[in-house]
Amino acid sequence: MSVRSLNKVMLIGNLTRDPNLRFTPNGTAVCSFGIATNRSWTSAEDGEKQERVDFHNIVAWAKLAEICGQLLRKGSKVYVEGRIQTRDWKTEEGDDRRITEIVIDNMMLLTSRGSSDDFSTNNDRDDDKTDSKSTKAKPKKATKKEKVADEPTEAEEVEDVSDDIPF
Repeated sequence: MSVRSLNKVMLIGNLTRDPNLRFTPNGTAVCSFGIATNRSWTSAEDGEKQERVDFHNIVAWAKLAEICGQLLRKGSKVYVEGRIQTRDWKTEEGDDRRITEIVIDNMMLLTSRGSSDDFSTNNDRDDDKTDSKSTKAKPKKATKKEKVADEPTEAEEVEDVSDDIPF
């Protein structure tokens, strides 16, 4: 009899820093960034409102890493989905290190253009606008060829985000 297990993470939060896109020696893209999630509740003892912020290390690989590196900016609100992974390594000094991170296989940008100061500032340059629109349109062409040709890119983004949220 086999025992089933599940390692699934879904987060909605804001980027704490700009993504760091780099490449492995064999050319595979890897992108890392941080997401902050918060929750608030009222304390049972004194009725005071409490708030807690959690910080998560996020890692994306291959094509998703390249997309994250191009589209995401500090402050962007995103939905990510993936699995928890813990890695151990030794530093050059011989110290043991451990990190727990979320390795994602799905990401949706929830920030619309212009709603985040940092994001809209980076997209005000003409070359950034061209790159962002062409990058966002490429994955959609593979699944919705007719719809992409008829609708503007920004309208697609809004529709896709609301349709794909799993709850």
